[in-house]
Order: sequence, then structure tokens, then C-alpha cells
Amino acid sequence: MAAAGRHVPAHFVYVSVAQPAPMMRAYLAVRAAGEALIANAGLTATILRPWYVLGPGHRWPLVLLPFYKLAEALPLTAAAAMRLGFVTIEQMVNALVYAVDHPPSQGERRIIDVSLIRQGRW
Repeated sequence: MAAAGRHVPAHFVYVSVAQPAPMMRAYLAVRAAGEALIANAGLTATILRPWYVLGPGHRWPLVLLPFYKLAEALPLTAAAAMRLGFVTIEQMVNALVYAVDHPPSQGERRIIDVSLIRQGRW
């Protein structure tokens, strides 16, 4: 971030994490601190907030998909299940490419969360 402060980028793309999240508190705290630095610097930025990216070597969570589908269907857990859902590496790459090719307006920050990454809607 110090380098970004010396030379203000036209558009900063930052991969953060879904928030709030019940696990990985230290990881979440570091990512939230990064987001705060971006906001305080007034950078034009796109912030992607995946929870877990499924890809080669990272497919073990697929066994949890039935539980996620159930949680998404229940009113008490639907919002958390959607916020903390899985995205594929293809969905993540598509969101990153879109972020690079389509920056937000000068001085704005765009948040792309799990639901938007999944839907391909930015």
C-alpha cells in the first residue's frame, strides 16, 4: 500500500474475503485492514470478496455443497450461506478480468461479493 501511496494507480484491484465471516479471524482482519487502507487513500478500486475458490487441488469442499444448498433454502441461514458460498476458479478469473477491463468511476470503490462473482454480474 505504501507503493500505491507514492504512485496513485488509476485503478486498484484487491482480492479480499467475504465479510463478516465466523472463521479465519486473523486472515479476515488483515483483509479488512487492506480494504480500510484503500478507502482511506481514496483509491479508485474494485474489491473482490470471495469466501472459498474451488479449483485444482481445492475441491474437498464439494462434499459440503448439499449442506450449503440446504442452508441457502432456510430463511435463518440463507444470507450467511450465500455470503460464504463457494465460487469456482473460472468465476473468479472472469470477475478479475471484468474488474481490470471495467474500472469504477474515479474515486469510487466497487465491491464484488460472492453472489455477484457467482452470477457474473458486476
